[in-house]
Amino acid sequence: MAKKSDFLNKKQLVKHIDITKYKDMDKLVAAMGDTSFQGRNLSRAADIFDMALREKDGLVFLCLAGSLVSAGLKKVITDLVENNMVDAIVSTGAIVVDQDFFEGLGFSHYKGTQFVNDAELRELAIDRIYDHYIDEDELRVCDEVMTKMFDELEPRPYASREVIFEMGRYLTRHGKKHDGFVEACFRKNVPIFVPAFSDCSAGFGVVLHQHKCIQAGKPMASIDSGRDFLDLTYLKMHGGKESGIVMIGGGVPKNFVQDTVVSAEVLGMHDCPMHKYAVQLTVADERDGALSGSTLKEASSWGKVDLAFEQMVFGEATITFPLLAGAVYARGAHKARKGRQLATWFDGPNFIKGGKKAKAGKTGKKQPVTV
Repeated sequence: MAKKSDFLNKKQLVKHIDITKYKDMDKLVAAMGDTSFQGRNLSRAADIFDMALREKDGLVFLCLAGSLVSAGLKKVITDLVENNMVDAIVSTGAIVVDQDFFEGLGFSHYKGTQFVNDAELRELAIDRIYDHYIDEDELRVCDEVMTKMFDELEPRPYASREVIFEMGRYLTRHGKKHDGFVEACFRKNVPIFVPAFSDCSAGFGVVLHQHKCIQAGKPMASIDSGRDFLDLTYLKMHGGKESGIVMIGGGVPKNFVQDTVVSAEVLGMHDCPMHKYAVQLTVADERDGALSGSTLKEASSWGKVDLAFEQMVFGEATITFPLLAGAVYARGAHKARKGRQLATWFDGPNFIKGGKKAKAGKTGKKQPVTV
């Protein structure tokens, strides 16, 4: 009978791509601009991302969806954060909690195959993500850590960025690996939003926390997705003169960031410009009407994205994302770009109360989690 170690061992570790090692990737992607199909589209996407980074007083949102960290793209995201190439991240919960934070706790993902007996994996407590694996027993540890974190938070509603900030703080103190983007964002004061935060290990953590509080008749911590939307809208309104979006996949992160333009109008800022720069890497099809495959031209009809600098790239992210990020990194726009430290803005009383731009200051008003 097979053992868990037959599937999960050091020889099968997923290893993360380091875009900083490939100095001429910009030349490859530039050459693709003289080809056709998605190669040309990817080359233009790199041009647009580069332009967004060179925009004076510009703001760049990175949207993440799919199994990116577990597939080996953690360092790509971390490198973008460390080199001031993104100012805020909007993500699905699994990427942040079940993958990046999970690895920060000392755990790993493992290469496998889709041609496997899934019933056997279930018996061994191994979860499959297409062709790679994760240890369910280790995921339960991640769930437990999230429960303890919620238990130690002051009982009140939280924006997801606040909880993720504490997750980053936790990793700096108790993490086993320090190469993830959750910890990097904590150190660089880059806010991370997860509008569907309960759809991951954080969800199991908050469910158990709230269940215990209800049984004990005590107040509880909760996640306020409305506050996430409001804070994202504030960033769009006051975070920079122009904004750009780099979207990996689609879904909730894509929609939340695009909707900030409409939300700003709802709040009375009718001159809030559409996102000037927009790039999306996706495998989704636009013909079923779903959001993940809807084109950026379609988003323009909603008043969300300008048509001048937008590019769809239809290709799988483990191929397209390292090429895009590596090419733009090699061009060097980040060298003259300072970190915005936007996470510090939310400590400003003017920003919190009225959506007005507050001066950046040090964070630290919240009680640190010490589980």
